[in-house]
Amino acid sequence: MDAWLRSAIDYIGGWIEFQLTGSQQPGCIVAIAHRGEVVAEHAFGLADLDSGEKLTPRHRFRIASHSKSFTAAGILRLREQRRLRLDDPVGQYVEGLHRHVAETTIAQLMSHSAGLTRDGANSGQFIDSRPYLGEAELRAELRNPTAIDPGTRFKYSNHGFGLLGLAIEAVTGEPYPVWIKREIIAPAGLSETEPNVPLPKGAPFARGHTRTLPAGTRCVIPGDNPTHAITSAAGFVATAADTARFFGQLAPNARKSVLSAASRREMTRHHWRVPQSLEIYYGLGVAAGRTDGWDWFGHGGGFQGYISRTCAIPACELSISILSNCIDGAAPVWMDGAMQILRVFKTRGAPNRRLRDWTGRWWTIWGALDLVPMGDRVLVANPHFNNPFMDAAEIEVTGRDAGRVAAAAGYGSHGEPVRRSRNAHGKVSDIWLGGMNVKPGPVVAREIMRRYPPRKRRAR
Repeated sequence: MDAWLRSAIDYIGGWIEFQLTGSQQPGCIVAIAHRGEVVAEHAFGLADLDSGEKLTPRHRFRIASHSKSFTAAGILRLREQRRLRLDDPVGQYVEGLHRHVAETTIAQLMSHSAGLTRDGANSGQFIDSRPYLGEAELRAELRNPTAIDPGTRFKYSNHGFGLLGLAIEAVTGEPYPVWIKREIIAPAGLSETEPNVPLPKGAPFARGHTRTLPAGTRCVIPGDNPTHAITSAAGFVATAADTARFFGQLAPNARKSVLSAASRREMTRHHWRVPQSLEIYYGLGVAAGRTDGWDWFGHGGGFQGYISRTCAIPACELSISILSNCIDGAAPVWMDGAMQILRVFKTRGAPNRRLRDWTGRWWTIWGALDLVPMGDRVLVANPHFNNPFMDAAEIEVTGRDAGRVAAAAGYGSHGEPVRRSRNAHGKVSDIWLGGMNVKPGPVVAREIMRRYPPRKRRAR
């Protein structure tokens, strides 16, 4: 692994932990895979606010719409076996559909361009007000016409991927969970992934959580309800490690995969642009886009109590999965931040040896600053930001404990001196960045409590 990538991966973990703590979200697990191998796993926070159970990397989360990527991989595997074609009308395999639904193709369903209803007449399964649809209920709704004409635009549909699950069952003659686990999950080497609940005995499971508002407190959402006929769209349960590993295998340049390179190229290419988005596209069961010149693909997921996001960056042979267990989870924001962190490290490179100890998190009453050495400079990052390197000042180191602010935004301390102070044991105790004195977090916490001692507040 390149040195810059190792440094970036190390910083991403600490930054996400800081973000989680600052946002007071229950928990998050992160995994990063490189060339098919998981190279980093982190677990922060709690699996269950009521019990206080701590999260571990082995906890399973509901990964929701990531399920669509597994289903799409299953369809492409059947195509490789010449058991179906992508331009076949789905009515060739599934009976009892409305004529307009039956005429939509497998590829249109996979790319969300079939024009089907998103969640039917009542989407209460996603807010726990009703169970997920059973097969009879789904088939009944598929007897209605499409919502719009097929092939006219991207229109997301959980019902569409539920229908793909029915097509897989019709072609294979087996229940979807049984076939997908044997033909896709197991060959991919995923030992911590299930298409649906219940989980194997003893498998740790992270509970979901509500927002703080409107109830005034976060409540625990069990998250263990079966998804029935919507399993192929939203049912999967997995760890971040398995999710990152799987999406890494979908890259066209992956060294190991359950699919041919041709199928992976077809799956990840831009089939439809997602309307009203910033250059986001959809392929066959995966979203795709470009960030700072890097092509990526992946998927997000939202299950009641869980928000998740996974991205693969083929140019780096890298995949990242971030799973959060609250309904306002910041996994998508943190993924964008992780991409920005990777880009900065790739551009500047790993730090040279003389800068490696110019590091750490330092505080003032205003918050934290991270000193992050890379290349021949030390960047002053703001871990409170969604992109911690946005407008980051740069320090040019001129001596063991001396430097200057070589670059800064207009309101910063450009050109001013930097110096480090050491205690009697030779450890850096504080740093002056121009006129700003930054110190370790515990020191600043004591100063805040001394200057502004808490007072008893009146009850509202």
